[in-house]
Amino acid sequence: MTMLPLDVIYEDEDVIVVNKPAGQIVHPAPGHESGALTEALVAHCPSIAGVGSYGRPGIVHRLDMETSGALAAAKTQRAYVAMRRMFESHGDVRKLYLAVLHGAPVPRDGELDTLIGRKPWDPKRMAVVDRDGKRALTMWRTLGCRGSLALVEFTILTGRTHQIRVHAAHLGHPVVGDALYGDAKRDCRLSVRPRRQLLHAAALEFPHPVTGRTVSVMAPPPPDIVFAVR
Repeated sequence: MTMLPLDVIYEDEDVIVVNKPAGQIVHPAPGHESGALTEALVAHCPSIAGVGSYGRPGIVHRLDMETSGALAAAKTQRAYVAMRRMFESHGDVRKLYLAVLHGAPVPRDGELDTLIGRKPWDPKRMAVVDRDGKRALTMWRTLGCRGSLALVEFTILTGRTHQIRVHAAHLGHPVVGDALYGDAKRDCRLSVRPRRQLLHAAALEFPHPVTGRTVSVMAPPPPDIVFAVR
């Protein structure tokens, strides 16, 4: 796979934040051994190869392959240790996403506080569960609608696997193009078929791991998000 160019939206000697394109995996995995974001990070900053864990240099959090948007990485070991702790606890990290959904949630603004756990018969899928899960807190705000689609802003206060996708489906309004939790029949009826799940990490805010000052970045959404509800 050809290495995709790195879209840097913030960088200093300890931290780098990039706007990851949809379709790019964050680190190598079975079936995706090349073309990962980590390859581009190492090419951009060779010293990052020695930061963090083997095979995932500098990586302190993830985005799904089909999700685009802001992703932070550590360029030094001192930053890595602090950022891993920060992103795992999620206490000082603010993440804001944009998603195109099938229909607008009711009410248009709200908060969902549930447990999320793995489905016992399908470990690749997460679900809202009554027990044996982890707390997942999501806030949403509907920004606009066009036809059967809605553009919704999500703020997650916890960092569970597939949290927004699971919560959107739980609300009855799945993310357009989501192959795992979505609605393939409704996707097929759209005038423009989605080529991926329409989810974008639009903003990221966290304390700098060395200086403590606030790092606040925005990643411009790609055309498939912008034009879906225009």
